Amino acid sequence: MTDRHLIETQQSSQVVFKGRFLHAFQDTVELPDGSSTVREYVVHPGAVMVIPLLQIEDGSLRVVLERQFRYPVDRVMVEFPAGKLDAGEVSFACAKRELQEETGYYAAEWARAGQMHPVIAYSTEFIDIWFARGLVCGQRHLDAGEFLDVITASPSELLQWCSDGRVTDAKTLVGALWLQNVLNGVWNLNWQSADAVGG
Repeated sequence: MTDRHLIETQQSSQVVFKGRFLHAFQDTVELPDGSSTVREYVVHPGAVMVIPLLQIEDGSLRVVLERQFRYPVDRVMVEFPAGKLDAGEVSFACAKRELQEETGYYAAEWARAGQMHPVIAYSTEFIDIWFARGLVCGQRHLDAGEFLDVITASPSELLQWCSDGRVTDAKTLVGALWLQNVLNGVWNLNWQSADAVGG
């Protein structure tokens, strides 16, 4: 089977906006039937999301989350820690950096779960999904102009927040799905020490 009957071909491309890390383009494309149309989209450098698993002394499991004001939607959102890739940065280095900077936690073990594309209709953005466990709390190092609260929740609390609309962030909803399937034994993770992943 071939996808040729679905593929659109770029005919021309114009930069509409060039920001600090987002670039907007307007392209003219040829559709599979030979006609032309315009596609507008944003080029994004990519990002990571971390699902940090915190083992409590009583043996229960909690996940580390953040509360952060998101200007475009004008509200405080509950999210998993996440951040964009710096130029030339590999995914794991970004995940480790974002977890430590935003939450203060270091993780002894890591597992890459997969990748998601949050807004395929108008952005090139991808988000690599990482799990982290064996957490040790340290000092946060927030970026200038970054303000957020670090909270924890049980997996069942998080799923309830997803169900009742308290969590609407796309990456966190996907993370909750991944977490649920991992905890239920449906999806497996390949855990490695931080040193092994880094190597």
